[in-house]
Amino acid sequence: MVETVETTDAKYPKALKEALKKLILSSGPKRLYYKGNWCDEIFENCLAVVGSRHLTYYGRKATEQLVTEVALAGVTIVSGFMYGGDEAAHSAAVKCKGKTIAVMPCGINLIHPGSQKKLYQEILDNNGLIISEYEGLTQPQTFTYVQRDRIVAGLSKAVLVTEAALGSGSLITAGYAQKYGRKIFALPGPITSELSKGTIKLIKEGAEPVTEAKDILDFFKILPGVKNKKSEKQFVTGDNLENKIIEHLKREPMKADQMARLFAVPVAKLGTALSLMQLKGFINQDNGKYYIN
Repeated sequence: MVETVETTDAKYPKALKEALKKLILSSGPKRLYYKGNWCDEIFENCLAVVGSRHLTYYGRKATEQLVTEVALAGVTIVSGFMYGGDEAAHSAAVKCKGKTIAVMPCGINLIHPGSQKKLYQEILDNNGLIISEYEGLTQPQTFTYVQRDRIVAGLSKAVLVTEAALGSGSLITAGYAQKYGRKIFALPGPITSELSKGTIKLIKEGAEPVTEAKDILDFFKILPGVKNKKSEKQFVTGDNLENKIIEHLKREPMKADQMARLFAVPVAKLGTALSLMQLKGFINQDNGKYYIN
């Protein structure tokens, strides 16, 4: 069911209203369309998390780890619902039963991108919120993504940029955050990656580098409860080869043939060990590389 809220309504997010007034050309949308759980609590402590649409393995794992811990501590994760960085942020929040808000670049009744219908419904089923300033089935256009970005930043007390190339849309969101006087966090990345150039630029310009969830939670003045603290996964195995695999995958993802050469074991034997470790839930595979779950 679609509902609306006007700027004149008491429940219109105060942070968003005040932020958008700082823009020269617009005081922001007078009406927002929404589906889901619109309540004061969901807007109390919001962190925008944005990243490249072509998120790397490193960017996804870092996003999942940071968002999970931050969302478990009670912070609402806000993002723009696109594939890549946005999707990773929303998905991580949903999986840990945290709060998340998706700000759409299209009409409130249009699921865009269509490949994320399952995630869209999971957000609603998990007491999350879908917001748009456009009604019905309005199609996204270049300018609507930028309009969406100003809302993502405006709802949030801080913005975390996980990965971004120079000229990335994520940097547009960071630009709005700067105009609003919001805190900007950036994930450091390898200097050899094009998707780290944007975050490195932000850090040079004064954004705070993030290496753990505590960096963000300290800003929100929130201490994670004992039950929410992430403990290192315990790997119980008596197999020497499995132990070697675990120790090396803790450092970086590796392909099977690389490990076979490193450990000087037949590929067939290594493949059996990897399959068993996947069944045990110790490791997983992505793009041919194995990594610790």
